[in-house]
Amino acid sequence: MDVSDEYAHLLPWVRLVAQAPSQERIRRVQMDRWIGYPCAENALSRLEELFAFPKRTRMPNLILVGATNNGKTMIVEKFHRMHSQPPDAVDVPYQVPVLKVQMPSGPDENRFFAAMLEILGVPDRLNERLLARQETAMRLVRAAGVKVLVIDEIHNMLAGSRAQQRRFLNLLRWLGNELQIPLVAVGTVEALRAVQSDDQLANRFTPVVLPPWQMGPEYLTLLNTLEAVLPLRRASVLSEPTFAQRILTLAEGALGEIITLVTQAAARAIAGGEEMISPDILDDLGFIAPTERRRAAERAVQH
Repeated sequence: MDVSDEYAHLLPWVRLVAQAPSQERIRRVQMDRWIGYPCAENALSRLEELFAFPKRTRMPNLILVGATNNGKTMIVEKFHRMHSQPPDAVDVPYQVPVLKVQMPSGPDENRFFAAMLEILGVPDRLNERLLARQETAMRLVRAAGVKVLVIDEIHNMLAGSRAQQRRFLNLLRWLGNELQIPLVAVGTVEALRAVQSDDQLANRFTPVVLPPWQMGPEYLTLLNTLEAVLPLRRASVLSEPTFAQRILTLAEGALGEIITLVTQAAARAIAGGEEMISPDILDDLGFIAPTERRRAAERAVQH
């Protein structure tokens, strides 16, 4: 039988992978992958518009908003990879067209600039004053040709006091004015409210929202796409309505949870020889929904 007939539920390039030994296929299942869907493609398109925006005094900014584990970081990582300098580009100056910085656990300017400098290849000097770190970071950002600054987990600034939050919001405004490049903030709805509490920033940061997933054609297409890239030798038919609703309920509508649940089940199906995801395999996983995990963590802290 031809491979294309035997594994018709898979994309053509995945059909070849489906012939590989179990351990190799499990490793493929566990790898990160880009799953395109309309909201994500729209967000990427908006980011590309910012990247191509001509320099002017007041640059447009964007805040990518969504619940925890709902695909925000996946989108900005994809955007970052699209504009990464090739590793073998030795004949050109070191360039970082998209600088992606993880927001520290609180609104601490010193730690923020230290994180920026680390990405730009400068080891942190613990005793260096804020002004010196800031000046070094600005100089290196310009030298590296940064065209977009992405600040992931921007909601971490909410861990600070109101005064600390206000200082960090002022820093965002200063960065935009000083560098004259677009800023992209990535965070939760609470972070959006914090940014919008500053009248000047509210006018500069356009929100792009990633809503929780709901049952409908887009969600079923997502499941079909996911199934088509996982090298299982039998069709699971994840988009069957009852099965699809069960996955959605367990994942509580979060994209990252959906992908985690399906890929864990796929790995289990390969390891056990079933070669398809079934309701029984979902049961055997013992998957704990995000809300219950948070409650368990809170109970552990209280005790």
